Amino acid sequence: MKAAQHAYNTLRASIIDGSYPPGTRVTEQEVAASAGVSRTPVREALQRLEAEGLLSFVPHQGAVVTSWSPRDAADIFELRAMLEGYVARLASARASDEDIAELRRLALQQSLEAEERSVGYLERIADLNSQFHQRLQLTAASARLQATLTTLSSVPLVLQTFRDYSNEDLTRSAHHHRELVEAIESRDGDWAAAVMCAHIMAARRAFNAKHQQPSA
Repeated sequence: MKAAQHAYNTLRASIIDGSYPPGTRVTEQEVAASAGVSRTPVREALQRLEAEGLLSFVPHQGAVVTSWSPRDAADIFELRAMLEGYVARLASARASDEDIAELRRLALQQSLEAEERSVGYLERIADLNSQFHQRLQLTAASARLQATLTTLSSVPLVLQTFRDYSNEDLTRSAHHHRELVEAIESRDGDWAAAVMCAHIMAARRAFNAKHQQPSA
C-alpha cells in the first residue's frame, strides 16, 4: 500500500472512531508517527481528508477535525433522505437479477446479525449497511449522484450512527433493507423511495435522541 494511502486510512479511521474528536488539531508529526510514514505522504492525506470535509485548515492552527452543528446534522440527514430516496427509485427501475440477489443477501445477513448480536456484531452490521447502500448506488447507475453521496456518507456523524442505535433500532434498520429489496424487486419506485426516506429519518431520530438535538 502506498504511504499516502496508508496515512489516509489511519487518520480517517481515527477521526471516525472518535480518537480525534471534532475541533481537535491534527499535526503532520503525530500522523506520521502513528502511521509510520514520513511527513510528505501525510500532507497528501490531509488534503484528501479536507476535500472530503473531514478536516478543515484553520489559519495559525493547521488541520482541525471538522465540527458539525445541529443544523449541519439536520441538513445532512435531509439531503440523504432526498438523494438516497431518488437512488432507491432509480434502482427499482434499473436493478438486474444479480443486483437484487446481492441486495437480498446483504439485507438477510444484516437481519441475522441484528437478531443474534454476537461479539463484534455492531462492526459487522455497519459494514453490511455500507455495502448495501453502496450496492444500491451502483445499481442506480448515476455516477454524479454516487459521487455526491460518497461525500455525504463520509461525514463522521453518519458513519457513527450505529453507535447510537438501540436493539430495536437495529431491527428496524434491517427490516427497512429487506423491504427495500421487496420494493425494488416489484419495480415500485414510489414504494422504494418512501421506505428509504423512512430509513434515513429513523437514523436521524436515533442520532437526535443520543445527542439531544431537536428532530427538525
